[in-house]
Amino acid sequence: MDRGTVGSASRGRLHVEIRHHGASAVVTVAGELDHHTAELLRESLEGCVDDGYARLVVDCSRLEFMDSTGLNVLLGARLKAEAEGGGVHLAEMQPVVARVFEITGAEAVFTVHDSLDAALAD
Repeated sequence: MDRGTVGSASRGRLHVEIRHHGASAVVTVAGELDHHTAELLRESLEGCVDDGYARLVVDCSRLEFMDSTGLNVLLGARLKAEAEGGGVHLAEMQPVVARVFEITGAEAVFTVHDSLDAALAD
């Protein structure tokens, strides 16, 4: 059941939108995720877990850039979600973002999906 958008926030070059889809929180990230904007995503992801949504699906289809600070936010969210019995699923990463995961080896610790539908079906 999709309850529509339940939260939306922007900070500088980053926009984060949250909606619920069954037991998952779908977090759509748009713009640039770096040390100037990372706290917005951190707060959003932690808030989802705190609200009982330990299965996080991060829609990266509109994420144009991510640095190591953004990667650390996702790694932290993964640990918090897994501690609550969930996890972080990444969907539709753009090549520039996927490259960060490839270079660092972080793709091995996340479940990565080609599409949002696939992430929600998993």
